[in-house]
Parts: sequence; structure tokens; C-alpha cells
Amino acid sequence: MAQLNLAAIAAVAGQVAWKKAKPVIFRDVVLLPALGFLGIIVLWWVVALVNHELMPTPPEALIANLDYILNPFYQRGPGNLGIGWLLLASLRRVLLGFLLGAVVAIPAGFLIGMSKNAMLALNPIIQIFKPVSPLAWLPIALAIFNLADPSAIFVIFITSLWPTIINTALGVSSVPKDYLDVARVLEMPRWRQIAKIILPASLPYIFTGLRISLGIAWLVIVAVEMLTGGIGIGFFVWDEWSRLNLSSVFLAVLVIGLTGLLLDYAVGKIQELVTHRPRTAN
Repeated sequence: MAQLNLAAIAAVAGQVAWKKAKPVIFRDVVLLPALGFLGIIVLWWVVALVNHELMPTPPEALIANLDYILNPFYQRGPGNLGIGWLLLASLRRVLLGFLLGAVVAIPAGFLIGMSKNAMLALNPIIQIFKPVSPLAWLPIALAIFNLADPSAIFVIFITSLWPTIINTALGVSSVPKDYLDVARVLEMPRWRQIAKIILPASLPYIFTGLRISLGIAWLVIVAVEMLTGGIGIGFFVWDEWSRLNLSSVFLAVLVIGLTGLLLDYAVGKIQELVTHRPRTAN
């Protein structure tokens, strides 16, 4: 009987707490973000009315882009593809370059974080190449590969290295010394120290670096595709601007932003699954 009373009290308390939390959740998750988007649309509308000869209003842009929105994967001849195909082409380049960068950057970060000599040898190289604009690598990539697609992947690869290397090295070097001392007392092999102590403690730093690197990769691919041409969301932006079709440019900006948001969210969910800890917001 007492257990039933406790269960009933807990159920009532849960209902009361949910009724109190529901307005707060609605405000934070739905209302405030909607107000932010509404403010952007109103600002766009005002600017479009001032410069209406060139810039469309939001309803005009929506009507002009209905074909792209309703048929994102159409194929109407060579080079005439829906925005869905263009987005997939850009995502393929970004993910290839990003994954290649992660394969190189994570071991390099471990090496720097665990070895003072490696840090002294590699840190000057990182500090020199990290500030270089991604587009500065494009002529070098074109000279090496002589093709646009591998050149774009190479630029993504080289520019996504640095945040992951730096954050991985920081995570490895931040592992508490007491943990490593205990491992030495237990005569734990080096590889086991890495697998059981250093890697788990460094995972939040590694994923922070990966999220930053992926954001940079998605940012860079648009600029690279503008210069190299071909099939991709970046070239679509440049091509539509050349035709003075700003309605499609606005659509591409929205697609690029939403895709970047989803990529960051996906890496954050992978981080939660791997580390079993809630991710921190960037």
C-alpha cells in the first residue's frame, strides 16, 4: 500500500513538474528561435523593398525557387541538376577531405601531446601553416593534381588538420599526471595507457577539434567550388550570381547554413554516443 502511495505521489509530482517546464521548453525551443528567424526575414524584406530592382522579397524568392524546393533531385541534361545533387557532391568532397584530415590529425595530436621533442619539432610548422588562407592552397593543389575535384579535397584536407591537431594535443597533455603515475606503478604497457587512460580522457577535446574542423571544411568548400567550377553548391552560388538570380542565391545560403548545422549536430551526437557524456555547445 505504501508503495502504491509513493508511486501515485511521484506521478503527481512528475505531472506538476512537466506542466511547469512545458512553457519554458516551448519558449526556449520554439518561440525564441522563431522570433530570431522572423527578425531576419523582416530585415531581408525591408532591404529588398529599398533595393527591389535587384533583390527579391521573401515571397518572391520562395515562388522563384519552388522548382528547386519541390524537385531537389531532378536531372535535365548534362550539368542541369537539382540542388540536392549539388549538395551531395559538395558533401562528398567535404567528408572525404575531413576524414583524411582526421586520420592524419589525431595521431599527430597524440604524438605532440605525448612527446616534448615532437611538440618542439612540429609546433613551428603548425603555427606557420595554420594562419594560411585555405584559398592559398588551391593553386598548389591544382598544380599537383591538375583536376578540380582532388584539388578541392586536398584543400579541405589541409585546412581541417590544424584544429583537430591542436585540440587533440591539448587533450593528451591535459590528462592528469596521477593517472599516468598509477599506470606506471601497475607496469601498464604504453599502448594500454593510450587505449585505457589517455584516449578516453582526451575524447572531449578530440571531438571539439573535429567539430571545428568540419565547420571550417564546410565553409571552405563553397569558396573552393566558386573558383574551380564543376558540380557543387559553391559553384551554384557563383553561377546564379552571374545570372543576377539572387533568389537562388538566398536559397543556397539557407541550404548551406542548414547543412552546416546538421553536420555539427551529427558530430555532437556521435560524441555523446562515444563519450557517454552530453556534448558542450560550440
